[in-house]
Amino acid sequence: MTGSDNIARGRMLPPLPERMRPHNLDGYVGQRHLIGEGCILRNMIESGNLSSFILWGPPGVGKTTLSRIVAKSLNREFYTLSAVSAGVKDVRDVIEKAKSNSLFSSGLAPILFIDEIHRFNKSQQDALLGAVEDGTIVLIGATTENPSFEVITPLLSRCQVLVLKSLVKDELQSLLDNALKNDEILKHLKITVKETDALFRHSAGDARKLLNIVEIVVGANSNKPEIVIDNLTVTSCLQENVAIYDKGGEMHYDVISAFIKSVRGSDPNAAVYYLARMLAGGEDPKFIARRLCILAAEDVGLANPNALLLANSTFQIVHTIGMPEARIPLAECTIYLASSPKSNSAYMAINEALEVAKNTQMSSVPLYLRNAPTKLMEELGYADGYRYAHDFPGHFADLEFMPEDLVGTKFYEPADNKQEDGLRNRLEVLWPKYYKK
Repeated sequence: MTGSDNIARGRMLPPLPERMRPHNLDGYVGQRHLIGEGCILRNMIESGNLSSFILWGPPGVGKTTLSRIVAKSLNREFYTLSAVSAGVKDVRDVIEKAKSNSLFSSGLAPILFIDEIHRFNKSQQDALLGAVEDGTIVLIGATTENPSFEVITPLLSRCQVLVLKSLVKDELQSLLDNALKNDEILKHLKITVKETDALFRHSAGDARKLLNIVEIVVGANSNKPEIVIDNLTVTSCLQENVAIYDKGGEMHYDVISAFIKSVRGSDPNAAVYYLARMLAGGEDPKFIARRLCILAAEDVGLANPNALLLANSTFQIVHTIGMPEARIPLAECTIYLASSPKSNSAYMAINEALEVAKNTQMSSVPLYLRNAPTKLMEELGYADGYRYAHDFPGHFADLEFMPEDLVGTKFYEPADNKQEDGLRNRLEVLWPKYYKK
């Protein structure tokens, strides 16, 4: 039988990732921190003491496979729903089936696996709470999104969150070797692997993507007596390398975090690189512009007050002109903020003041600072003793403004920069008890 015949037969079979899906932990590749000896999932399986959990990780790292292995290993009924298409009625139907399941009566609660659980809205997630709480079902959720953002708190508190990692090079190599050796189609073909750099790079730690690429390369060269897998062959078989950036997913949070930290850390080169990553990945430019406004206030702050004006102008410009031209003012603002002197003194001052304010809501405002719009208020001493600052030399009246129980409290500490040195000098003169060194 020729290689072409085998490929033709292969079209009648499931795709390679499905054919190579392992059915037990021994065949499972990766996630040793979860399934290794003494680790949480292996302990659940070996003890039979299964509790609800959510598998959080990037695509193609084995979330669905792991769920099926758990169910098979523990001989549990396995129900599956996709959050893309299922509604509240589907959830309730599964719960009713679980209650009538023969295994449930013996204490073996069925497993409900929900793929892309982050797509369930609040009412859909609420429908799960009672069944998870009373043990009618064991919930296993799978998500590529951060559960703390996407899963309601009551449901999250009833589940452990288990983090899965992208596969590393050795694990991808193991998957490749196993497929070439054991797949019912590939094992009959003459396949030579000369290079794997491009294959692993395009796979990006995703087992499903790796096996799909292998199948594409093999299919494209099925008429050859020998199929060679090398960098050139892989690259030519793939039309384009799509940017690995999900603007609604975890990568979104990672890249924006790196962007913020690069600006804060005064590295314009890294900052503009992460800006480019976001723009190339389709991020909303107005989202980036809003972050720049926050950065200007929080991290540049009083060291360069003009930064906030520029950031606000950038937001207005981005809103007006849109992409692709918006990339230019975004880059200009990013580089300016990253290169500016930094101060978080205003940010720290308001945070500390908010903490104190939460606990001092009953502190009385001094009478002389209160308004006196009525005669009764005047008679009670409201506004009595207030000194209008502009009537005094230097436009300053030596007056205590804090509530009595907060006298002596300081929230603002000028940072060490040229702009705030001038502020400190003035405050040292006006308020020596707080600022005199």
